Amino acid sequence: MIRLYQFSGWSARSFSSDAASSASAFTMDYMKHRVSLSSVQRAILAAGAATISFMNPFRGDMIACLAETTGTDALSYCHRQMLATSEGRRILAEKPRISSSTVDLSALKCLPEGTLGRVYRDFLDVNNVSPDSRPPVRFVQDTEMAYVMQRYRETHDIFHALLLMPTTMLGEVSVKWVEALQLRLPMCLSGAIFGAYRLRQRQRKLYLEHHLPWAINTGIQAKFLLGFYFEERWDQHLADFHREINVVPLVPMKPWDTYDLYYKFRSSNHNSEFGKIYVCVKM
Repeated sequence: MIRLYQFSGWSARSFSSDAASSASAFTMDYMKHRVSLSSVQRAILAAGAATISFMNPFRGDMIACLAETTGTDALSYCHRQMLATSEGRRILAEKPRISSSTVDLSALKCLPEGTLGRVYRDFLDVNNVSPDSRPPVRFVQDTEMAYVMQRYRETHDIFHALLLMPTTMLGEVSVKWVEALQLRLPMCLSGAIFGAYRLRQRQRKLYLEHHLPWAINTGIQAKFLLGFYFEERWDQHLADFHREINVVPLVPMKPWDTYDLYYKFRSSNHNSEFGKIYVCVKM
C-alpha cells in the first residue's frame, strides 16, 4: 500500500497504511531493479559514468549511475544522520516515496502561497518537471542504503524549491554545493566543481560573488535536510521552515510573494545588482 497525502482546509493530513507495508513495497520494487556488480565492474561503470557525465551534464542516467557506484561511504553517513533524529528514523522505517501517485499535487496547488507544499508545486509547474522523472536505484547493493539514495533522488526537487533555486546551470551548481556539503556524495561534489566551468561569464561572476559563498554557508549551517519528513510539512510556512532548518535564502523575500515578485522583476529593469541576482535565483 502507498501513502497518500491529502488536505482538509489548509491542514495536511496523511492517510497511510502501516509502515511495514510501505517499507515492504519499496523493498520489492528495489529488488526488481537491483543489479549486482563485482568490484571491477563497479569501478569500470563509475569511470564510464564520470566521463560521460562530464561531457554531457544533462545525461541524468549517467549522473544517477555515478552517484550509485561511488556513494557507498556517503550513503552510510547519510543513514547515520537520519537515524540521529526521530523524524529521520520514521522516514527510514516507513520508506515513503514521492511521486504523483503518493502525493496529491492538486491539493498542493490549493495550499496558501508561501507554504512548502505550494512552493514545491509552483516549482514543478514553472520548471516543467515531474516527481515521476527520478529513476529507480539499481547499483546500490544494500536495501537500506538504496532507500537513502532513492530518498535523496526524490527530494532533490524539494531541495531546489525550499532553497529557491531554479533548474538552470547556476541553480543546479548552487544546489549541488549544498548537497555535497550535507550528503558528502562524490557525485554532488564533482557536479558542483565541474558544473561551474560551464557557467557563462555573467553567471560566473554572480556565482563567485553570491551563489558560491551562500551555498557553502548553507551547506554547513543548515540542519541535515534529508532527515526532514517533507510530506508532513507541506502546509508549513516556508519562512518558518527556513528558521527551523537554519537556512537563509540568497535573496530575502516574503515567501508568499515568491513567484509574483519573480514575474514583476522579469518585466522590470534588470540592470540593478539586486535584479540581476534575483532573476538568476528564480525560475
